[in-house]
Amino acid sequence: MRLRTLFTTGAVALGVLATAGAPSAVADQSPTAQLRVTIGAPRAQAHPTTAGAGVVATCSINKITINRFSECEWVAVHVDVVKVVDGAPVIEGTADFSVKHQMTLKASSANWSEQFTISKATTTGQGKGVSVEVAAVSGGGTKAGVHFAQGHTLDSAASGSVDYTTGAIARKKINPKAKTTYTYTFTKAGYTPGTVSYASAVYRCDNYYGTTGCAITEAPTGINLSTLPRIAEGIRKLRSRGGHYGDPGSGGKPLHWMINAAQQKKNRQAVCSGTAPADMRRAGRTSCDEYPFASTYEGGTHLPAAQRTITWVKKSENDGQGAYITNWRRQFHVMDHDPFYVIA
Repeated sequence: MRLRTLFTTGAVALGVLATAGAPSAVADQSPTAQLRVTIGAPRAQAHPTTAGAGVVATCSINKITINRFSECEWVAVHVDVVKVVDGAPVIEGTADFSVKHQMTLKASSANWSEQFTISKATTTGQGKGVSVEVAAVSGGGTKAGVHFAQGHTLDSAASGSVDYTTGAIARKKINPKAKTTYTYTFTKAGYTPGTVSYASAVYRCDNYYGTTGCAITEAPTGINLSTLPRIAEGIRKLRSRGGHYGDPGSGGKPLHWMINAAQQKKNRQAVCSGTAPADMRRAGRTSCDEYPFASTYEGGTHLPAAQRTITWVKKSENDGQGAYITNWRRQFHVMDHDPFYVIA
C-alpha cells in the first residue's frame, strides 16, 4: 500500500438513493393504463476505499463511487406497462435498462460537466416504444443544464450530458452543499406517464482561499506530514499504542476539519497549556504540537487520552506544518466537517 498517495482522492462507495418511493407510481389520472417505475435497491452505506491522486471514479450497478473530484453512479431502472382489467392490474410488458453517470468536478473552477449513458432496454410485450425525458436540478448556487434528445425511446441506447455553472463566489465564501436530483419521465401512447427520481453524491463549491473550485464533500482526502520528522514520529508513536483517528490504515477513523477559530483556541489550550520539559528545551523543541489537530472536531480533549498525544517540536517545524495544511486545504477544498486522513 502506498500511503503517500492513499486517500488523496478518497474513494467511497454509496448506495443509490431514490427520491421517489419504490415502486414509483404516478398520478392515477387514467387508472386503467399506466407506467410504473422502480429503481435498483440501495446497497450498503458509505465506506472508505483507497484511490490514488487523479483516479476517475468507477462504479458497479446500483452504487455511487466517489473520490474528491469524481463520481460514477450506475442505476438500474425497471418500467412496468400496466393495464387494469376487471379491477386487477395486469402487466402487459416491461422495460429494463440502466443509466450510468460520470461526473468530474474541478479544483480550480466552479463550472464542470457530467456525461450519462442510457442503455438499450430489454423489453417484453408492450415494453417496446416507451419514451423517456431527463431533467436535472442542482442547488447551492449551481445550475444544471441537460443536453439530451428528449423523447428518446428505450428501444436503443442513448447518451447525454449535464453542464454545471456556478455564479461568482466571493473570497472567503463557501457555497451551501448541494446535489443533483435526476428525474426521468416515461411516456407511451394510451398510458399515464411514470416518473422516478434519484440523487447524486453531495458536492460544494467555495472560494475560501482565493481559488474557486468544487469538491465532493463525503470523500475523504489525506494530508502527508511524513516529511516533518518529529511531528510524524509523534503520530506514529500514538498509532503504535492504538491511536487510530486519522490513520489511513485498516480500521482508522477519519478526522473532521473545523473552521471555528474560538473552539480551535480552546482545543489547543486544553492540551498544550504547559511549557516544554527541560530536555526538550535543551534540544530546542519548545513548540507544542497536538494531535489530533486543534482545528478538528476530534481535537483538544474530545477524544480519550489513549487516542491523542502532544509532541514537542522546533517552532520551524510547527510553522511548516501550518503551511502544509493551508496548501492542502486549498488544493482539495477541505472545509468545515470534511473528513480526512493524516499520512505519517
